[in-house]
Amino acid sequence: MDRDPDLDLDLALHLADLADAVTLPRFRASDLRVTRKPDRTPVTDADTAAEAALRAAIAEHRPGDDVLGEEEGGTVAESGRGWVLDPIDGTKNFSRGLPVWASLISLTVDGEPTVGVVSAPALGRRWWAARGEGAWTTDGAGAAPRRITVSGVTDLADAYLSTTDLRTFTEQGRREHYLALTDAVWETRAFGDFWQYCLVAEGVMDVAVDAAANPWDLAALVPLLTEAGGRLTDLTGAEVFTGGDGIASNGAVHAAALKLVGR
Repeated sequence: MDRDPDLDLDLALHLADLADAVTLPRFRASDLRVTRKPDRTPVTDADTAAEAALRAAIAEHRPGDDVLGEEEGGTVAESGRGWVLDPIDGTKNFSRGLPVWASLISLTVDGEPTVGVVSAPALGRRWWAARGEGAWTTDGAGAAPRRITVSGVTDLADAYLSTTDLRTFTEQGRREHYLALTDAVWETRAFGDFWQYCLVAEGVMDVAVDAAANPWDLAALVPLLTEAGGRLTDLTGAEVFTGGDGIASNGAVHAAALKLVGR
Protein backbone atom coordinates (compact mmCIF):
# COMPACT_ATOMS: atom_id res chain seq x y z
CA MET A 1 0.00 0.00 0.00
CA ASP A 2 1.27 3.47 -0.90
CA ARG A 3 1.53 5.75 2.10
CA ASP A 4 1.96 9.50 2.40
CA PRO A 5 5.04 10.10 4.60
CA ASP A 6 3.84 13.65 5.22
CA LEU A 7 1.10 12.18 7.43
CA ASP A 8 2.37 10.95 10.78
CA LEU A 9 0.16 7.87 10.98
CA ASP A 10 1.03 6.90 7.41
CA LEU A 11 4.71 7.29 8.23
CA ALA A 12 4.32 5.14 11.35
CA LEU A 13 2.60 2.43 9.29
CA HIS A 14 5.36 2.70 6.71
CA LEU A 15 7.93 2.24 9.49
CA ALA A 16 6.04 -0.87 10.58
CA ASP A 17 6.28 -2.22 7.04
CA LEU A 18 10.03 -1.62 7.11
CA ALA A 19 10.37 -3.37 10.47
CA ASP A 20 8.36 -6.37 9.25
CA ALA A 21 10.60 -6.64 6.19
CA VAL A 22 13.62 -6.98 8.49
CA THR A 23 12.22 -9.06 11.35
CA LEU A 24 10.01 -11.64 9.68
CA PRO A 25 12.71 -13.16 7.45
CA ARG A 26 14.95 -13.54 10.53
CA PHE A 27 12.23 -15.27 12.58
CA ARG A 28 13.21 -18.93 13.07
CA ALA A 29 16.28 -18.38 10.88
CA SER A 30 18.90 -21.06 11.45
CA ASP A 31 21.68 -18.47 11.60
CA LEU A 32 19.89 -16.03 13.96
CA ARG A 33 22.45 -14.46 16.28
CA VAL A 34 21.37 -14.02 19.90
CA THR A 35 23.48 -12.21 22.50
CA ARG A 36 22.78 -10.77 25.95
CA LYS A 37 22.76 -7.16 27.06
CA PRO A 38 24.20 -6.08 30.42
CA ASP A 39 20.80 -6.62 32.06
CA ARG A 40 20.88 -10.22 30.76
CA THR A 41 17.93 -9.71 28.40
CA PRO A 42 18.43 -11.18 24.93
CA VAL A 43 19.03 -9.17 21.77
CA THR A 44 19.15 -10.57 18.26
CA ASP A 45 20.62 -9.29 15.01
CA ALA A 46 17.02 -8.65 13.93
CA ASP A 47 16.47 -6.22 16.85
CA THR A 48 19.48 -4.11 15.94
CA ALA A 49 18.90 -4.24 12.17
CA ALA A 50 15.24 -3.28 12.51
CA GLU A 51 15.98 -0.30 14.75
CA ALA A 52 18.71 0.88 12.37
CA ALA A 53 16.24 0.73 9.48
CA LEU A 54 13.61 2.66 11.42
CA ARG A 55 16.08 5.33 12.49
CA ALA A 56 17.28 5.77 8.91
CA ALA A 57 13.72 6.23 7.65
CA ILE A 58 12.89 8.74 10.40
CA ALA A 59 16.07 10.67 9.61
CA GLU A 60 14.95 10.80 5.97
CA HIS A 61 11.32 11.82 6.53
CA ARG A 62 11.50 13.66 9.88
CA PRO A 63 15.10 14.84 10.25
CA GLY A 64 14.27 17.18 13.13
CA ASP A 65 12.51 14.61 15.31
CA ASP A 66 14.13 13.00 18.35
CA VAL A 67 14.35 9.20 18.60
CA LEU A 68 14.38 6.85 21.58
CA GLY A 69 14.97 3.19 20.81
CA GLU A 70 15.52 0.14 22.96
CA GLU A 71 18.78 -0.82 21.26
CA GLU A 72 20.44 2.54 20.48
CA GLY A 73 19.10 4.64 23.33
CA GLY A 74 17.99 8.26 23.42
CA THR A 75 15.48 10.04 25.62
CA VAL A 76 11.76 10.73 25.55
CA ALA A 77 11.33 14.17 24.05
CA GLU A 78 9.61 16.31 26.71
CA SER A 79 8.92 19.04 24.16
CA GLY A 80 8.56 18.92 20.42
CA ARG A 81 8.34 15.70 18.46
CA GLY A 82 9.93 12.35 19.19
CA TRP A 83 9.69 8.71 18.12
CA VAL A 84 9.79 5.82 20.59
CA LEU A 85 10.81 2.48 19.10
CA ASP A 86 10.92 -1.10 20.26
CA PRO A 87 12.16 -3.03 17.20
CA ILE A 88 11.09 -6.37 18.70
CA ASP A 89 8.94 -6.48 21.80
CA GLY A 90 9.00 -10.10 22.94
CA THR A 91 12.59 -10.88 21.95
CA LYS A 92 12.57 -13.97 24.19
CA ASN A 93 9.64 -15.32 22.18
CA PHE A 94 11.29 -14.32 18.91
CA SER A 95 14.54 -16.06 19.81
CA ARG A 96 12.72 -19.25 20.83
CA GLY A 97 10.53 -19.41 17.73
CA LEU A 98 7.28 -18.33 19.37
CA PRO A 99 5.26 -16.04 17.07
CA VAL A 100 4.12 -13.62 19.81
CA TRP A 101 6.40 -10.62 19.19
CA ALA A 102 5.94 -7.24 17.57
CA SER A 103 7.56 -3.98 16.53
CA LEU A 104 6.25 -1.02 18.54
CA ILE A 105 6.35 2.45 16.99
CA SER A 106 5.09 5.64 18.61
CA LEU A 107 5.19 9.35 17.91
CA THR A 108 5.14 11.67 20.91
CA VAL A 109 4.35 15.39 20.81
CA ASP A 110 5.47 17.34 23.88
CA GLY A 111 5.95 14.03 25.67
CA GLU A 112 2.48 12.66 24.92
CA PRO A 113 2.04 9.65 22.59
CA THR A 114 -0.22 10.69 19.73
CA VAL A 115 0.36 7.85 17.25
CA GLY A 116 0.94 4.18 18.00
CA VAL A 117 1.50 1.15 15.77
CA VAL A 118 1.98 -2.44 16.91
CA SER A 119 2.96 -4.83 14.13
CA ALA A 120 3.09 -8.59 14.79
CA PRO A 121 3.81 -10.14 11.40
CA ALA A 122 4.29 -13.71 12.64
CA LEU A 123 0.75 -13.54 14.04
CA GLY A 124 -0.52 -11.83 10.90
CA ARG A 125 -1.79 -8.98 13.05
CA ARG A 126 -1.36 -5.23 13.28
CA TRP A 127 -2.94 -2.64 15.57
CA TRP A 128 -2.76 1.16 15.24
CA ALA A 129 -4.25 4.38 16.52
CA ALA A 130 -3.84 8.13 16.25
CA ARG A 131 -5.32 10.78 18.48
CA GLY A 132 -8.90 11.45 17.44
CA GLU A 133 -8.83 8.75 14.75
CA GLY A 134 -9.94 5.69 16.72
CA ALA A 135 -8.15 2.37 17.30
CA TRP A 136 -7.92 -0.20 14.53
CA THR A 137 -6.65 -3.66 13.71
CA THR A 138 -6.32 -6.06 10.81
CA ASP A 139 -6.63 -9.81 11.17
CA GLY A 140 -4.32 -10.77 8.32
CA ALA A 141 -2.85 -9.69 5.01
CA GLY A 142 -5.56 -8.24 2.81
CA ALA A 143 -8.14 -8.15 5.60
CA ALA A 144 -10.17 -4.97 5.92
CA PRO A 145 -9.31 -2.81 8.95
CA ARG A 146 -11.81 -3.01 11.78
CA ARG A 147 -12.31 -0.55 14.57
CA ILE A 148 -11.81 -1.88 18.08
CA THR A 149 -13.11 -0.92 21.50
CA VAL A 150 -12.55 -2.11 25.05
CA SER A 151 -14.97 -4.42 26.84
CA GLY A 152 -18.04 -3.35 28.76
CA VAL A 153 -17.15 -5.29 31.92
CA THR A 154 -17.83 -3.13 34.96
CA ASP A 155 -17.24 -5.50 37.89
CA LEU A 156 -13.70 -6.61 38.70
CA ALA A 157 -15.07 -10.02 39.68
CA ASP A 158 -16.03 -10.52 36.02
CA ALA A 159 -12.70 -9.34 34.62
CA TYR A 160 -10.15 -11.28 32.57
CA LEU A 161 -6.57 -10.48 33.68
CA SER A 162 -3.12 -10.98 32.17
CA THR A 163 0.47 -10.25 33.14
CA THR A 164 3.87 -10.88 31.57
CA ASP A 165 5.78 -12.64 34.38
CA LEU A 166 4.67 -13.12 37.98
CA ARG A 167 8.32 -13.47 39.02
CA THR A 168 8.86 -9.74 38.48
CA PHE A 169 6.38 -9.01 41.27
CA THR A 170 8.14 -11.61 43.40
CA GLU A 171 11.55 -10.03 42.78
CA GLN A 172 10.12 -6.67 43.85
CA GLY A 173 8.62 -8.12 47.03
CA ARG A 174 5.12 -7.38 45.72
CA ARG A 175 3.93 -10.88 44.84
CA GLU A 176 1.01 -10.65 47.26
CA HIS A 177 -0.29 -7.57 45.44
CA TYR A 178 -0.63 -9.42 42.16
CA LEU A 179 -2.08 -12.50 43.84
CA ALA A 180 -4.69 -10.30 45.52
CA LEU A 181 -5.69 -9.09 42.08
CA THR A 182 -5.84 -12.64 40.68
CA ASP A 183 -8.12 -13.63 43.56
CA ALA A 184 -10.43 -10.71 42.77
CA VAL A 185 -10.96 -11.39 39.05
CA TRP A 186 -12.83 -14.02 37.08
CA GLU A 187 -9.90 -15.56 35.16
CA THR A 188 -6.16 -15.05 34.64
CA ARG A 189 -3.67 -15.74 31.88
CA ALA A 190 -0.12 -14.69 31.04
CA PHE A 191 -0.29 -13.55 27.44
CA GLY A 192 2.47 -11.06 28.20
CA ASP A 193 4.26 -8.13 26.58
CA PHE A 194 2.46 -6.09 23.90
CA TRP A 195 -0.18 -8.72 23.19
CA GLN A 196 -2.03 -8.46 26.48
CA TYR A 197 -2.43 -4.70 26.02
CA CYS A 198 -3.71 -5.14 22.47
CA LEU A 199 -6.19 -7.71 23.75
CA VAL A 200 -7.46 -5.15 26.29
CA ALA A 201 -7.88 -2.63 23.48
CA GLU A 202 -9.84 -5.24 21.49
CA GLY A 203 -12.14 -6.00 24.42
CA VAL A 204 -10.91 -9.59 24.75
CA MET A 205 -9.09 -8.96 28.04
CA ASP A 206 -10.13 -6.45 30.69
CA VAL A 207 -6.90 -5.82 32.65
CA ALA A 208 -3.21 -6.17 31.79
CA VAL A 209 -0.43 -5.38 34.24
CA ASP A 210 3.37 -5.34 34.28
CA ALA A 211 5.50 -4.81 37.37
CA ALA A 212 8.34 -3.58 35.16
CA ALA A 213 8.07 -1.83 31.80
CA ASN A 214 10.22 0.58 29.81
CA PRO A 215 8.96 3.60 27.86
CA TRP A 216 9.44 1.76 24.55
CA ASP A 217 7.28 -1.10 25.87
CA LEU A 218 4.28 1.17 26.49
CA ALA A 219 4.40 4.33 24.36
CA ALA A 220 2.78 2.82 21.26
CA LEU A 221 0.05 1.27 23.40
CA VAL A 222 -1.15 4.55 24.92
CA PRO A 223 -2.96 5.83 21.80
CA LEU A 224 -4.28 2.35 21.06
CA LEU A 225 -5.84 1.95 24.49
CA THR A 226 -7.14 5.48 24.89
CA GLU A 227 -8.66 5.58 21.40
CA ALA A 228 -10.31 2.22 22.13
CA GLY A 229 -11.87 3.74 25.25
CA GLY A 230 -9.50 2.31 27.85
CA ARG A 231 -6.75 3.55 30.16
CA LEU A 232 -3.05 2.97 30.63
CA THR A 233 -1.30 4.29 33.73
CA ASP A 234 1.65 3.35 35.88
CA LEU A 235 1.03 1.49 39.12
CA THR A 236 0.65 4.73 41.07
CA GLY A 237 -2.24 5.67 38.78
CA ALA A 238 -0.33 8.41 36.97
CA GLU A 239 -1.23 8.84 33.30
CA VAL A 240 2.34 8.24 32.12
CA PHE A 241 4.23 5.59 30.14
CA THR A 242 7.56 6.39 31.78
CA GLY A 243 6.85 5.27 35.36
CA GLY A 244 8.68 1.95 35.12
CA ASP A 245 5.54 -0.23 35.20
CA GLY A 246 2.07 -0.24 33.74
CA ILE A 247 -1.53 -1.27 34.07
CA ALA A 248 -4.11 -1.11 31.29
CA SER A 249 -7.82 -1.70 31.52
CA ASN A 250 -11.14 -1.01 29.91
CA GLY A 251 -11.36 1.98 32.25
CA ALA A 252 -14.38 0.76 34.17
CA VAL A 253 -12.38 -1.61 36.40
CA HIS A 254 -9.18 0.42 36.52
CA ALA A 255 -9.59 1.95 39.97
CA ALA A 256 -10.60 -1.34 41.56
CA ALA A 257 -7.64 -3.20 40.01
CA LEU A 258 -5.21 -0.44 40.91
CA LYS A 259 -6.39 -0.49 44.53
CA LEU A 260 -5.14 -4.07 44.81
CA VAL A 261 -1.98 -4.08 42.68
CA GLY A 262 -0.91 -0.43 42.81
CA ARG A 263 2.02 1.05 44.64
